[in-house]
Amino acid sequence: MLIAIGQINTTVGDMGSNVRKMLDFAHSAHQRGAELIVFPELAICGYPPRDLVQCDGFQEENQESLLELSRHLPTNLTAIAGYVARSPQSCGKPFANAGAVLAGGKLLYCQAKILLPTYDVFDEHRNFEPGGHPEVFQVGDTRIGLTICEDCWNDKYFWQKRLYTRDPVEELAPANPEVIINISASPYAFGKRAFRQKMLQAIAQRHGVPVVFANLIGGNDSLVFDGSSLALDAKGSIRAQAKSFEEDLVFFDTKKPTEDIHPQPQSEIEAVFEALVLGTRDYCRKCGFERAVIGLSGGIDSSVVAVIAARALGPENVIGISMPGPFSSEGSLTDARRLAQNLGLQYEVVPITDGFEVFRQVLKPVFRDLPEDVTEENLQARTRGTILMAISNKHRALVLSTGNKSELATGYCTLYGDMVGGLAVIADIYKVMVYDLARWINRQREVIPNACLEKPPSAELRPNQTDQDTLPPYDLLDQVLSDYIEENASAEDIVKKRRVPLNLVRDVIRRVHHNEYKRQQAAPNLKVTPKAFGVGRVFPIAHRYR
Repeated sequence: MLIAIGQINTTVGDMGSNVRKMLDFAHSAHQRGAELIVFPELAICGYPPRDLVQCDGFQEENQESLLELSRHLPTNLTAIAGYVARSPQSCGKPFANAGAVLAGGKLLYCQAKILLPTYDVFDEHRNFEPGGHPEVFQVGDTRIGLTICEDCWNDKYFWQKRLYTRDPVEELAPANPEVIINISASPYAFGKRAFRQKMLQAIAQRHGVPVVFANLIGGNDSLVFDGSSLALDAKGSIRAQAKSFEEDLVFFDTKKPTEDIHPQPQSEIEAVFEALVLGTRDYCRKCGFERAVIGLSGGIDSSVVAVIAARALGPENVIGISMPGPFSSEGSLTDARRLAQNLGLQYEVVPITDGFEVFRQVLKPVFRDLPEDVTEENLQARTRGTILMAISNKHRALVLSTGNKSELATGYCTLYGDMVGGLAVIADIYKVMVYDLARWINRQREVIPNACLEKPPSAELRPNQTDQDTLPPYDLLDQVLSDYIEENASAEDIVKKRRVPLNLVRDVIRRVHHNEYKRQQAAPNLKVTPKAFGVGRVFPIAHRYR
């Protein structure tokens, strides 16, 4: 059997467009001789639909769209597609995350997802009821077992610690499927593509059966789906692989030793860059924005965000705003201008000194004789935030905030100042990785001025200020933050691992806890690490646990 994998980018709730795209892929696959085409998890309605499934009319439109797909499939082509099904259970949630087998205008078979993840960014138990025992169905003369995403993530021989008592793949094995298909919406995270491939290879080798993995691509809110769909033979060898971060159509012949392997990112830093570009493009496009505005400080963070935005939206659709203040260096202004010229951005200079002075005078009677402190520093940031939002309103352009994960973790950022914006592009990227991205961007020519990589990072809100006046060196800080946030390590464990003072580690952890209130008011960020702030890390604001 020739199986096609239709790796598509869906928009949540836009079922008509999703189905039209699926039909385009189906006709292309049919023209090349495919007997079966496989689409990702919840491809009909988009993933994740969250509480949209509870809205009046959603289920009816979802069901009608599924039948519309079936009615217009090419003759002699079967399709597998994810959709929201009615749960057959008499109690529990009324819906199921399901995979449908379609042909000839009919729904031939439906398999509900069995393992519903409720961790990290997932909360599928909120709306879905788990499926029952999986069964094998037949397409032509080929026996197929259908699983949905998490159903493949519980092999007792692969995982040291399992989250579930059931293994749907193992439950399918006695029925002797000739192919195991997994339709998926597996989000990207640093290093996850290689891990996912290794896990699927273990399933193929253990059960001695080919595995077809059809994954979603695209950005939906904070989540970025990389695609990287695969087909593995019974020995675990890759026989087909779709591109990462692009829509693609690949073919796998279950009987012939052919290969259809498409190019992949050459490094994980390149993959991170492509994920951020895709996430930014889709967030803007799916939310109805064609243009973006960025505050260009002349620093490394805003420079990297500008490059991502220019790639995602086209440089003609990005407005770079330089906002020099009383403590801005001439070098920062020069670097911002040079970056805009290198990228071909629209570039404007809007000084903040006069506006800042007006605020100081207005507040002087209230502040009386109190000494100047961080209040005046934050006032400069908030003056800049006001300017960016005004330009956003006037030009209908989305503000992209430029803070990184190290700053957001420690609260080294200003609410309603540098945190303003509709999307925080690099808020899941530690500062050290920001530099890695900048060096990768400059690998062939100087796009980001080299001075941005060489000068000490500074907010330039007081004379001769550097970030390290307040924070530990970023190479050390990022290690501590990663251990604490991604690994849930204790202060004592971090001290042993990193050989750093206990007081330093405790101070970093204190900063993380103290600034939860800022993070819960921040713009959505694009998740590219295993543990992102926002939906991936949910902590209370008011608590006293230390």
